[in-house]
Amino acid sequence: MIRIVLADDHALFRAGLSRLIEAEEDMEVVGEAGTGRDAVSLCAEHKPDVAVLDFAMPDMDGLEATKQIIADNKKARVLIITMYDNEEYAIRFLQAGASGYIVKETSPEELPAALRKVAGGKVYITPSIMERIALRHHQFQKDNPVSMLSDRELQVLLKLARGRTTNEISDDLSLSVSTVKTYKSRIFEKLGLRNVSDLTRFAIRYSLIDRL
Repeated sequence: MIRIVLADDHALFRAGLSRLIEAEEDMEVVGEAGTGRDAVSLCAEHKPDVAVLDFAMPDMDGLEATKQIIADNKKARVLIITMYDNEEYAIRFLQAGASGYIVKETSPEELPAALRKVAGGKVYITPSIMERIALRHHQFQKDNPVSMLSDRELQVLLKLARGRTTNEISDDLSLSVSTVKTYKSRIFEKLGLRNVSDLTRFAIRYSLIDRL
C-alpha cells in the first residue's frame, strides 16, 4: 500500500485529489494539510511513501517544504502538483530533492501513474515539461534568466511580485528584514530591474505568476 500525505491550500481541490487516490486499491491518504508547515509536520509524523505538495501554499511554499521534508527523511519522496507549467520550477524542485512534477491540468489518470513511479524510486515529470527541459539542455545560449537566481532569491521574487511587503516576506521566510532587502537588491541587479513594477512584469512574462 502506498501511503500518501496531501498538501494544498484549496480544500475543494485537495478533496478531489483524495477521492482520486483513495479509488486506487494500492493507495491510501494518511494525512492532509492546507499549509507548507503543516505538510512538513504531517510527513514527520506519518513518514509517508509520497508527499504530494502544491507549490504556492501559505506560510511556506512547496519548494521550502520539499527541502525540509527531505532534510528530515532522506528516503522521502515528494511529488509536486501545481498549476505552473514551467520547466524552471520543475528543475528547481528536482534539485531540491523532489521526485516528480505534474501540472493540475493533466488527465486524472496521470496522477496515480506518477505516484506509483515516484513511490518506486523513479522520477516522473509531465511529458510536455520534460520535452522543454530536454530542449533547453541543448540551447544553453537561450537559458531563462530566472536560472541566474538562487532558490531563496526566486522565493523572494515571487513574494514581491505577489505584493508582499519586505516585513511580510521576512515573517514568511523566517529571515531578517535586512536579509530580505539584500536578496531584493541582488534580484534587481541580476535581472536588470529598477523597481517592483518591473519585477512583477518580469514574473508575468516568464510565467512565474498568473497575470494580476
